[in-house]
Amino acid sequence: MSSLDFGRPKKVTAWNFVLASEELRVCSLDQKFSRVDFPDDFVFGSGTSAYQVEGAAFEDGKKPSIWDNFSHSGPGANGDIACDGYHKYKEDVQLMIDTGLEAYRFSISWSRLIPNGRGPINAKGLQYYNNVIDELTGHGIQPHVTLTHFDLPQVLEDEYEGWLSRKAVRDFTAYADVCFREFGDRVFHWTTFNEANMVAMAGYDMGMMPPGRCSTSLLGINCTKGNSSYEPYLAAHNMLLAHASAARLYKKKYKVIYAVFCKDGLIMQAAQRGSIGINVFAYWFVPYSKSPEDVIATQRANEFYVGWLVNPLVFGDYPGIVKKNAGTRIPAFTKAESKYLKGSIDFLGVNHYATTYIKDRSSSLNLEDRDVMADMAVQISYGGNQDERSPYEGLGELLDYLKHVYNDPPIYIHENGKATPSTSSLIDTSRVEVMQGFIGSMLDALRNGANVKGYFSWSFLDVFEIVRGSKFGMYYVDFDDKDLRRYPKLSAYWYSSFLKGRNMNKYNVVEVQDIQLTPNNLTSGYIGPKII
Repeated sequence: MSSLDFGRPKKVTAWNFVLASEELRVCSLDQKFSRVDFPDDFVFGSGTSAYQVEGAAFEDGKKPSIWDNFSHSGPGANGDIACDGYHKYKEDVQLMIDTGLEAYRFSISWSRLIPNGRGPINAKGLQYYNNVIDELTGHGIQPHVTLTHFDLPQVLEDEYEGWLSRKAVRDFTAYADVCFREFGDRVFHWTTFNEANMVAMAGYDMGMMPPGRCSTSLLGINCTKGNSSYEPYLAAHNMLLAHASAARLYKKKYKVIYAVFCKDGLIMQAAQRGSIGINVFAYWFVPYSKSPEDVIATQRANEFYVGWLVNPLVFGDYPGIVKKNAGTRIPAFTKAESKYLKGSIDFLGVNHYATTYIKDRSSSLNLEDRDVMADMAVQISYGGNQDERSPYEGLGELLDYLKHVYNDPPIYIHENGKATPSTSSLIDTSRVEVMQGFIGSMLDALRNGANVKGYFSWSFLDVFEIVRGSKFGMYYVDFDDKDLRRYPKLSAYWYSSFLKGRNMNKYNVVEVQDIQLTPNNLTSGYIGPKII
């Protein structure tokens, strides 16, 4: 596909272009900003993950991950083919170039690179990731790499129940070592875990994500194994230790400064110059009312959702309220572990989508058999009494909270976007409005001192999603087409225009080709929406 053209659209008699007042409204929002308002070292990108985009689930030596197994255990869709990124990565990188992406966030499939979880490297898997990274860097796109995105090798789950075992710390560190050694000369941004807090909660408490373990699920999921009372805490504990171990290895082995002697004298040189962090999912929480109970409950929700994982990485231990409410069900760190954990992140990755409202639910602490949600003792709702609030200002408040509570770490917004039905129009006005609103809120926070370093939309393509019927992509993927052709949505054009420096309050006309996503309408003649 050729570069996205933002000039006046050529006259096309085969299609009927219409003027859409809703697009006019979106492009005339009161947020007056452009790419040049952000620092030069601020990075804008988009993201996917291995299982959700690659496909080729059983090709070239790859073995199953826990996400493969989880998807195949139910009646829904799976990622066996996904977007076929394994074979179409060059085409997708070209779309990134056309869009103007400065960075691309993706994950490495552990079970593609090291199919047995440890031991021999899969040469074809290694070549694939080298090819992707070379394709990106060759076109000036920064690779931001996540080591695991809900996809631990199934063989390790079968052998010792994955993150419930301390053995996973050793195997993860060895896997990370391979990645640092093979890719670290070109990859300078490493994230150990995507949404580590949700791996623990959704994977081991609610059973809604891999590996699908629970005993009592709020969602009514009948898990075949698991214990929601203590397994989430144990899994999170081992992931934190795995992160600290990998971070320590990276800094001691790959970022060590060494001396080089040359004719001009002694030169100090670092082997690699990257950074390493972790990623968490974060709402911004607002008290449902001004009652002291709801205010206290809101802070408790922050401590459980974010502090549970971030506190140990900054201060060396869990928040006091988490330890108090979980009691003996949460493991304790030794002094040595606390030392390694403290200060082990160079940055914090945050996935943020919404503000939610918190009501106190302290009565849940009276339950004899409690899970993490009962220990949190709150009721989370998506509606509150603050109707005048912008839906986007929560991101700025979240950034301010992280700055002041966790010693001002550099922050990357790793995911942000909006789900729309997979069969909706290519004119994804609501997604444009969300992206514009959150980027504007982020800019306000940056001007107020937030240490935010980058923004990645989720997702670049309409990747496989665990919630059926919902897609987040800026590019539609026609899954009914054997070639899985990609088509830009309005959001792709909007983001591209923003990245190429247009001031986002200057549009006076938006012309769109308003078609529905059906196979008959998606032909090679499709041009797509145009912003002029």
